[in-house]
Amino acid sequence: MTIVEPVLSDASEERREIVALARDFAEREIAPHAADWDREKRYPCEVIRQLGELGFFGMRIPEEYGGLGLDPLTYFMVLEEIAVADAATSITLSVHNSLPVSMLLAHGTEAQRRRWLPVMASGEMLAAFSLSEAGAGSDAAAIRAQAVRDGDQWVLSGEKAWVTNGGTANLVVAAVRTDTPEARRGKHGMSMFLVPADAPGVEPGQPEDKMGLRSSGTTTVTFHDVRLSEEYLLGKEGDGYLYALQALDNGRMGVAAQAIGLGRAALEHAIRYAGERQQFARPLKDFQAIQFKLADMATRLSAARALLHETARLVERGDRVTERASMAKLFATESAMWVTNQAVQVYGGYGYMRDYPVERLFRDAKVTEIYEGTNEVQRIVIARGLYPK
Repeated sequence: MTIVEPVLSDASEERREIVALARDFAEREIAPHAADWDREKRYPCEVIRQLGELGFFGMRIPEEYGGLGLDPLTYFMVLEEIAVADAATSITLSVHNSLPVSMLLAHGTEAQRRRWLPVMASGEMLAAFSLSEAGAGSDAAAIRAQAVRDGDQWVLSGEKAWVTNGGTANLVVAAVRTDTPEARRGKHGMSMFLVPADAPGVEPGQPEDKMGLRSSGTTTVTFHDVRLSEEYLLGKEGDGYLYALQALDNGRMGVAAQAIGLGRAALEHAIRYAGERQQFARPLKDFQAIQFKLADMATRLSAARALLHETARLVERGDRVTERASMAKLFATESAMWVTNQAVQVYGGYGYMRDYPVERLFRDAKVTEIYEGTNEVQRIVIARGLYPK
């Protein structure tokens, strides 16, 4: 183990084995292909299927529903290992495990859990989460997609934006309004629905042409008078905004793990390159300017991981972690952005070339500061926690 890797010396045998399985699979099946997937904007269907067979789509699903029932810390360590190989693949896993799964477990009926969780755990069904819209990003309460009662059914209409897994998911957990245009109730007028992707009227858009995470499908999802019975309503009518905020704690921690993994990949590449590349008849690693960069990169990533792991232990204990989840997301993602920037600098002109891996990692890092709540929003959440009511 090097100082840039997570500490497993005090971990249980099960945790060590699962993390080792994730690392081995990522190194063999993901890392060698990640650059090609990015270049071609190709969704890695076969690898996603294999991850399902390994049980990684059921990491946070209890064993009684066919999942692995992993503790939070082990789960985040697995996400880190996958992100070292490819951040795009890790966010596919994170969104599925952190958002739809957590909402079904917290707010679904037993019938809903029995119907959806086993196929989600096996990887037969990939899930997406849909909150944002073109006019409602950080201001999530401003969404306009609408659900209207029609007898014993709901009719959904509207367009959701920036949906991770939007073009490949079999199930979309979507936030829509259930109040009326004449009597808007703000955040109290939103509800969550379980929307099968094959339901008549569900239409995913074309994948967005993104700066980074180019092999992860991000699309719009449009609802054209989609008819759903009451059994597709998740939890209580009007509580969707609350459910989203609760689930986003998990999602933000997943993004933190992703950011740590891709930052670690950038650091590992920089360490190797600095040991091989020579200037002035000496390897770069002999120059203090480079040594200090590498030292600061390693320190920031280790600190980010420590904060995330502390928060994960609090989750397992049952503590409320909203502000700490925001801290973990904020610090890990800004550390990843800084570390990947430094890695490009260590590579010099080569770092700016697409033939070298740190260029992709730099592009991938940027979105971690934006999705699951921008880092400006994270600072608002943290600051509010300093003055508890």
